[in-house]
Amino acid sequence: WDETHFGKMGSYYINRTFFFDVHPPLGKMLIGLAGYLSGYDGTFPFQKPGDRYEQHNYMGMRGVRLSRTGKLVSSCAFQHKMLSPGSVLELSKSLPAALLTAFLLIFDTGCITLSQYILLDPILMFFLMGAVLSMVKCNSCADRPFSASWWFCLSLTGVNLAGAMGVKFVGLFVVLLVGLNTIYDLWDLLGNLNLSLVMLWKHLLARVLCLILLPLALYTAIFAVHFTVLNKSGPGDGFFSSAFQSQLIGNNLHNVSVPE
Repeated sequence: WDETHFGKMGSYYINRTFFFDVHPPLGKMLIGLAGYLSGYDGTFPFQKPGDRYEQHNYMGMRGVRLSRTGKLVSSCAFQHKMLSPGSVLELSKSLPAALLTAFLLIFDTGCITLSQYILLDPILMFFLMGAVLSMVKCNSCADRPFSASWWFCLSLTGVNLAGAMGVKFVGLFVVLLVGLNTIYDLWDLLGNLNLSLVMLWKHLLARVLCLILLPLALYTAIFAVHFTVLNKSGPGDGFFSSAFQSQLIGNNLHNVSVPE
C-alpha cells in the first residue's frame, strides 16, 4: 500500500502536478528524482496495491540504477548499514562489535524488506544514521576544535538533521539526540577553566550555525524546490488559498484578475 502511495507522489513530481501530503517533501522528491533519472515517465497510475507495472520502468524508484548496466546498486537503506557499524566502531573502538552490527543489519528481515520497495523509511534511516555517525565523528574531533575535519563533521551533522526532518517528522527524534549531545558538550566546555570566555562563545556560535541555522535553511530550501517544481494544478489545490491556486497552471483561478 505504501509503495502505491509514495510511488504516485513520485509520479506527481515527474509530471509537476501539485499535491498535498502530511510528510515533508524530501523523501518523495528523491523518489521522483530517482525515477526520472532511471527513465520512468510518470505515467503509471498507482491506483491500487498489487497492480502490475508491466512495461513501466519502476525499478529506479526502488534503487539507483547504474546506466547501461541494469545492475542495481545500494539504495539509501543499504548505505545506512555501512553507517551504523561506523558509529559502533567509533563509539566502542571494537572491530568485532562493528562487524557484528554490520552482520545483524545486513541480514535483518525488516531492513531487507524495507529496502525492496518505494518507501520513505529507507531514506529516513539513511539520514538518521548519517546524523548519528557524523555526530560521533564530531565528538572524536573534540581535541581538534575548529579544524577542517571538525567543521566538516559538524556541518554534515546539520545537513543530515535537515534530511531527516525533510523526509518525516519522526526525524525530530534524532534532532533531540543531537541536541542533548550538544548541551552535554557545551556544559563540559563551560567547566573547562582553561577555556576563555571568547573561545566558549565561538563554540556556541559554531553549533548555532551548523546545528540550527544550517538545518533550518536547508529545510526551507527543500520546500522552495517543492513549490517550484509542482507548478501545475493537481489534487492538492484545495488545501491552499485561492491566491496560491491562481499560480498553478491549469487551475480555474490561474492568472484570474480578482480583488486581493
